[in-house]
Amino acid sequence: MAAAAGSGTNSIPFPDHVQTQIHIDEDLHSRQLAVYGREAMRRLAGANVLISGLQGLGVEAAKNVILAGVKSVTLHDPSNVEMWDLSANFYLSEADIGKNRAVVCCNKLQELNTAVAVSVSTESEISPQHLSSFQVVVFIDSSVEKAIEYNDFCHNHDPPIAFIKADIRGLFGSVFCDFGPEFTVFDVNGEEPHTGIVAFVTNDNPALVSCVDDNERLQFEDGDLAVFSEVKGMSELNDGRPRKVMNVRPYSFHLQEDTTNFGRYERGGIVTQVKKPKVLNFKPLRESLENPGEFLLSDFSKIDRSPLLHLAFRALDKFIHQFGRFPFAASEEDASRFIDVAKALNYSDSSLIKLDLSESDKNLNVLKLFASGSRAVLNPMAAMFGGIVGQEVVKACSGKFHPLFQFFYFDSLESLPLEPLEPEDVAPLNCRYDAQISVFGKQVQKKLQDTKLFVVGAGALGCELLKNLALMGASCTSQGKLTVTDDDVIEKSNLSRQFLFRDWNIGQAKSRVAASAVSAINPHLQIEALQNRVSPDTEHVFDDSFWNSEVDVVLNALDNVNARLYVDSRCVYFQKPLLESGTLGTKCNTQMVIPHLTENYGASQDPPEKEAPMCTLHSYPHNIHHCLTWARSEFEGLLDKTPAEVNAFLSKPGEYIAAIKSAGDAQARQLLESVVDCLVSQRCLTFEDCIYWARAKFEDYFSNRVKQLTFNFAENATTSTGVPFWSAPKRFPKPLNFTSHDPSHMSLILAASVLRANTYCIPIPDWASNSKRLVEVVERVYIPEFKPKEGVKIVTDETATDVNPSTSADDVTTLIDKLIITLESGIKNLPSGFRMNPIQFEKDDDSNYHMELIAGLANMRARNYSIPEVDKLNAKFIAGKIIPAIATTTAMATGLVCLELYKVILGHRAEKYRNTFANLALPLFSMAEPVPPKITKYLNLSWSVWDRWAFHGNPTVQDLLDWLQAKGLDVCFVSCGKSLIYSSIYAKHKQRLGQKLVDLVTDIAKLNIPPNRHHFDIIVDCEDEQQNDIHIPPVSIFFC
Repeated sequence: MAAAAGSGTNSIPFPDHVQTQIHIDEDLHSRQLAVYGREAMRRLAGANVLISGLQGLGVEAAKNVILAGVKSVTLHDPSNVEMWDLSANFYLSEADIGKNRAVVCCNKLQELNTAVAVSVSTESEISPQHLSSFQVVVFIDSSVEKAIEYNDFCHNHDPPIAFIKADIRGLFGSVFCDFGPEFTVFDVNGEEPHTGIVAFVTNDNPALVSCVDDNERLQFEDGDLAVFSEVKGMSELNDGRPRKVMNVRPYSFHLQEDTTNFGRYERGGIVTQVKKPKVLNFKPLRESLENPGEFLLSDFSKIDRSPLLHLAFRALDKFIHQFGRFPFAASEEDASRFIDVAKALNYSDSSLIKLDLSESDKNLNVLKLFASGSRAVLNPMAAMFGGIVGQEVVKACSGKFHPLFQFFYFDSLESLPLEPLEPEDVAPLNCRYDAQISVFGKQVQKKLQDTKLFVVGAGALGCELLKNLALMGASCTSQGKLTVTDDDVIEKSNLSRQFLFRDWNIGQAKSRVAASAVSAINPHLQIEALQNRVSPDTEHVFDDSFWNSEVDVVLNALDNVNARLYVDSRCVYFQKPLLESGTLGTKCNTQMVIPHLTENYGASQDPPEKEAPMCTLHSYPHNIHHCLTWARSEFEGLLDKTPAEVNAFLSKPGEYIAAIKSAGDAQARQLLESVVDCLVSQRCLTFEDCIYWARAKFEDYFSNRVKQLTFNFAENATTSTGVPFWSAPKRFPKPLNFTSHDPSHMSLILAASVLRANTYCIPIPDWASNSKRLVEVVERVYIPEFKPKEGVKIVTDETATDVNPSTSADDVTTLIDKLIITLESGIKNLPSGFRMNPIQFEKDDDSNYHMELIAGLANMRARNYSIPEVDKLNAKFIAGKIIPAIATTTAMATGLVCLELYKVILGHRAEKYRNTFANLALPLFSMAEPVPPKITKYLNLSWSVWDRWAFHGNPTVQDLLDWLQAKGLDVCFVSCGKSLIYSSIYAKHKQRLGQKLVDLVTDIAKLNIPPNRHHFDIIVDCEDEQQNDIHIPPVSIFFC
């Protein structure tokens, strides 16, 4: 393929008119599209990528790039498989030793994404001219001399070819990027443009713009550009011209604009940030080696480490060139030789950075450790850097996100054993773990193999973690065991990032398929796959015996906070280390939860997401999110909750009616109305009936309700304080006039009709997809003229939780009685055994009409309120609450987690661990020591969340009180679950002092203690002499 024509940037790999012809499989890439968007994905899908070097890092990068969906990937590697390669390359086995690495990996990488052309090059060296066929080239394990030659060609090529050089050396890693002399970044951070709702604009120089205090501060920064729209009065601002923002405050800013002679501001307006492209001027490798500029930092406790590692990687290249090999592991002689090479480079005239390499300096120890492990490619490092390199390839292809500029160095020396290793500790065993043994020694390898791990989740994070653990040799002896559980099944949208799955696995259990796949990576892995959700409902599966004897370390691979909190609580209870991680698009975080050393996951939580008031969603939406939230709510109410309510009535009519009468409130009336509608007044018998129902719903939602609303609150209405009722953020709505000539109207009618028919199990006729026939039926529907009514109440209180106006108790009772009569009369002709079919929302099946209905409802509502509409894909992101996800971030997060696993196995102190927040889009890495647990002290006692006190001997209440009194604690309350077992303020409770606690929790708390459990837990509240509350740890009572 010839190089793409163009000048100044290689971020657009093919002409724009070709981009529109590229088809993106939106079902497969839906989560990735939520990160990149269609335009970037199209650019990506036109890119040809070369990856040279198929050791662990190369195959990780190739996996991530292929999953991302480039046009082609060429795998270059002249070398054959060695035993050492099996420590990090998940597509190699003992049977492949002696075969070409790229050839062995090609077909397996091709399976990841059949839309990407994967090919192989095994020539000993690539000619620079051959690079012209690619938009991005990645060189791994390449000499500096050859890298400079290739980079010079790429840098000077027209258009420039993005060049990436990356290497893993034991626990050290490096990345260098050069995307050309002028590389354009179209979107620096990938965030949505900031917006504000205009409240007022002054006629001044500069103009002051005030925005609505919508409980969210403005996110603009001084110097940003912004455009205005929908401004009434001062219409000059609506010209689409970007204007500079200055003096930003929480709810206002100045505009670098003289508005003195503009029209007077009346109302309305949206101000939107304009995201500016950024041009980066990369330097070639030849120049950057001597003058690297600023390094991208990851750990501020190692602020001086990057220059040293810059020297170390250069020195290693010189060492290999001089001796023809890597330094031997734990060799003092080779370490000394390596340090001599590093010193010579450091003090050479060409070096602009002079480091202190005196004999006592700690830098020498870092160089010594670098040399010792330099031959090894470790899986966790390969996973981490494979994510970083893969993301840089995506940036180069698409112009999306800020590239790494230009060097990044990283080490995880904290993962090493505390004691120095001797040559016999790291001597190879001619096994697949030899590379890891060369860094950590045989004892650590044995501990890893004997450990018992519990991986919770087998999705994106789970697949990567399982792969890493298999390559590390974790749980690979008869003493070890890896338990993985996930109650989910594989869907098509999983395949773009959950790399252990293939399209023929769709519908199968994630945990079982993942377990089978990683067993193929390492047949020695002792893995058991379960299909249980870890929750209170499965404590009979994950019982005390499981937690006490089957788990040494827990690795969470979950995608929701509640599940994480529950697993965290079990880890705290059973004193188990928890390695936590999560991703959101290009962002990831890892948290180490280590018993007694760190705080637990639940100790700190993000604030809950802000929810729009009910009245805003139902009557006053002002953005598409409001419209989609309303549409999703209507979908669930009409198609899921109401049919389920109907079935509840039909199952036990007498009991249902009795319960409704007993409740006798507005909610009961609403439920009964919905049942009457479905079974009597709006019951559908044919598909035509469903069309009539859908057409009537359209009129009700988008015409009648709006007419009633604007009748109650006219456009010039004011509040009791004289403020215009329809002031920002409210938008004045206009009713829609239905027309069968509008495709969006008809699409909504069809989706609503099909789904209504599904709830009644009515067959969908073949003619339903015939637009002409559908129009004929729709146009036969009689729609009575609507006239707004006096006295109709519409809720305007933002604190209200119910948008239906209140009704007196007598009126409700009367209405319920009438509805019951209507219902009992109307169901006499129902077929025997009739039931409705509730429909649960499923966002990822494009054939089920779910998203067509939700997007249609939301867009018609948006049209009512002059809100920009949304396409089906973006509607799916918002209404489906899709979590943006990409393979690169997932790979990096799990690599970081597994670097921490070494520390857990070694029993390191707290200061050795690292929590990480990273954002590959910026890129940003922030690592820090975990926060220690909060310690509570009282007298000579101290405890944290990790403590649980134990009382053995089947005590009575009095025994417990005496035991705590001896600790200086006076008991106020003793509870078990939600039941109060003892209170010092209740005289009757004195009768319980002589009773056994086990009998009380059984009788009062109705606690069911499993036969294999010999203890139960109680909560005891105490107070000190000043009657201050003291919250002591939970107390476990061992009764036998």
